[in-house]
Amino acid sequence: MSDSRSRNNPGRPSGGQIRHSRLKWLLFAVLCALPLSGSLSSWLHGESLIPLAAYGIVSVVTFFLYWSDKRKARAEQWRTPENVLHALELAGGWPGALLAQQAFRHKTRKVSYQLVFWIIVLLHQVFWIDHLFLGAHVFALT
Repeated sequence: MSDSRSRNNPGRPSGGQIRHSRLKWLLFAVLCALPLSGSLSSWLHGESLIPLAAYGIVSVVTFFLYWSDKRKARAEQWRTPENVLHALELAGGWPGALLAQQAFRHKTRKVSYQLVFWIIVLLHQVFWIDHLFLGAHVFALT
């Protein structure tokens, strides 16, 4: 095709490239800044390594579960329930989910799914704003 778009998905460039990748990487970095800062701060102040580990481990698990679900969707096999994906996102796997959505073009067009996903991301942002700047008055851990 003359405009380098895929025949299967006219809105996506051919060769597996992600459209507007620089902007998406910037958004990803901005969204990860608060959770990363908060998790590192918590660990460095001797509180807990759990948030930092959870974001990393659960994001990797979530990324691979999206990959698996995409493969199952293509093969018309039994799929991973959306509430399982959302539970992993809520448990800290939303960065892995966001990467997987873009890498595999999976769950990006279903509005109801995206609404819940972005509410989960927003909850994480609000939690870390509260924890880092408001003295954890809204979401107290203890």
